Amino acid sequence: MRLQNRELSWLSFNERVLQEALDENNPVIERMRFLGIYSNNMDEFYRVRASFVRRMVSLGKKKVQGFDGTPKELFDEIMSVVRKQQKKFQIAYKRILAELEKEHIYHINEKQLSEEQKKIFHEHFKLRLKHAIVPVMLDEKTPFPRLKDSGIYLAVRMEWDKKAKHRFALIQIPDAFPRFYRISENDEEFVILIDDIIRLNLDLIFSIFKYDSIDAYTFKFTRDAELDLDDDISVSFMEKIRKSIKKRKIGEPVRFVYDEKMPEDLLNFLLQRLNLTLGLNTIAGGKYHNFKDFMSFPTFERENFVFPKQDPVIHPEFEGQRSLIRRILKGDVMIHFPYQRFDYIVDLLREAAIDPKVRSIKINVYRVADQSQIMNALMNAVRNGKQVFVIIELQARFDEENNLYWANKLEDAGAKVSFGVEELKVHSKLIQIKRAGTKTEHTITYVGTGNFNEKTAYLYEDIGLLTAEEKLGQDVEKVFDILIGYKNNFIFNKIIVSPYNTRARFIDLIKNEIAIAEKGKKSYIRIKLNNLVDEEMIQLLYDASQAGVKIDMIIRGVCCLVPKVKGQSENITVRSIVGRYLEHSRFLIFHNGGDPLYFISSGDWMERNLDKRIEVACPVLETRHKQRLDEIFEILWKGNVKSRIIDAAQSNRYHRNNKERFNSQTEIYKYYFNLANRSRPKRQRL
Repeated sequence: MRLQNRELSWLSFNERVLQEALDENNPVIERMRFLGIYSNNMDEFYRVRASFVRRMVSLGKKKVQGFDGTPKELFDEIMSVVRKQQKKFQIAYKRILAELEKEHIYHINEKQLSEEQKKIFHEHFKLRLKHAIVPVMLDEKTPFPRLKDSGIYLAVRMEWDKKAKHRFALIQIPDAFPRFYRISENDEEFVILIDDIIRLNLDLIFSIFKYDSIDAYTFKFTRDAELDLDDDISVSFMEKIRKSIKKRKIGEPVRFVYDEKMPEDLLNFLLQRLNLTLGLNTIAGGKYHNFKDFMSFPTFERENFVFPKQDPVIHPEFEGQRSLIRRILKGDVMIHFPYQRFDYIVDLLREAAIDPKVRSIKINVYRVADQSQIMNALMNAVRNGKQVFVIIELQARFDEENNLYWANKLEDAGAKVSFGVEELKVHSKLIQIKRAGTKTEHTITYVGTGNFNEKTAYLYEDIGLLTAEEKLGQDVEKVFDILIGYKNNFIFNKIIVSPYNTRARFIDLIKNEIAIAEKGKKSYIRIKLNNLVDEEMIQLLYDASQAGVKIDMIIRGVCCLVPKVKGQSENITVRSIVGRYLEHSRFLIFHNGGDPLYFISSGDWMERNLDKRIEVACPVLETRHKQRLDEIFEILWKGNVKSRIIDAAQSNRYHRNNKERFNSQTEIYKYYFNLANRSRPKRQRL
């Protein structure tokens, strides 16, 4: 086998998430959250990747990468894999509920409520929920309502008299209210979903009808999420994005997940009105859907139900400094989130906003938090008379509306906002601060692997480098000039920039390792990426393996490379780490004949990252930071708790080495905790 199929490899990654929900070594509520993450991932998969396969089917394509069959056969295989995973999902969910019951915590439905509990939720419904419920009556003549892609719906069936007459209705579960409600009684806790509170009150909602029975069945609906940007030059890019988001909301259906107990007549009615075919893009499931909400399942204030608290540790080179800028001017600083505080990035921008010597701030943004401190710091900089240039990527999938919001806020504040280069997504993570010095202007540059999002920075593992190195700063300034539209100077001395020189530069680095290995000398490549898909880069890694280059890779998500194949990839070992934190950083190490080269990067090795996006890979120049990347990779490689072996069978076997348990993410936290405490000044004894 030369290549794995991208879609099937992605499903294999999501199965690793599902393994975390099944892992009884994880705290019980964390396991519930992993079910939520799995569900959220699956929603995005269907909106993006499954939709892509469906489009290939409709276009009559005959072949698909890494799969011995047609796109139609691939889609069938996808559905088969998903159904198998759905069974594992239900097993995990039942086990979690059983474990909670041992702790006297019960997930109950509307039929399990006591009379007293029913009174409580009847009253709650009347006071809080009743007017948020808008039922829609369904029949053959009335146009079917437009369904919200991320919504949860109850399909209601009323039946009466001996002729079994029936009437259908639809209720969207309102998303402005919590999904979970708790009741405590004595030493017991009860949790009920809003879905079941609505079911409990169906008689009140449909009081004008006289029926013998009424029931409601959950379903959810997923659409193709691809944005369709037209070529109308008279319309601004922002307006095109707005229109495309609206079109997405009525895109082609790709998945219909429903309660397997839904009556056949109701199911057939819904499928007919939604223009769906049973079995083609439908999945029978349990009573509850939109498990992504389960990421916020109650913790019941019990510490043993969640991961032990791990507050980000201080950075010894920043802590106690009156000025972060002055510290960076003395030498590079590398930060590793979430082990170290993301606050330093916000603090740096806040300092720049009030520093009288700072002239300008430039930043490029892909995803930010809804309540972004980063954006607030930039607007404050404008108020303090700084020139602020913000490049916002409006096509960051599913963040388009949030980015539009911040683009308008920044422009209103007086910042200069740009949307990057036409036909190229801007996925790099860059900040540049210009500050007047005593003799010359100083440039503070940040290059990172992850988004400027303080919310996800507590969950996503990423690396950032802060430097005042002159040539590196000049290169990053060229990138900003390209993004703002000032000039098109594509010659970079230090950094590697997609789509201009990334592919060529990394090809040269791999070929250099091949040449060294062919001389019988030691040669190795160490790579940590989120995804490895690009065929040309994979073939080069195969060539390197055959030449004797030892290649160790940590690929969290999609890996189309097939390791350990005789005559192809014997010298390549690939592992995936899925655990408490999302492994998101990208860094690469090339042995280079004993003088290793180190890079951190914003982009994976996919065609889009190499050829169709603005990505930046930055060399790590200081010896201590190189050593740190070596140590981090060693810790990750040693891990035997959350590390899976990537193989041709996509078996997701755990990497076990018969040694004591070694959780790499826990050990990295200890590494930084000890580093911070070793660097603290010792208190004098009184």
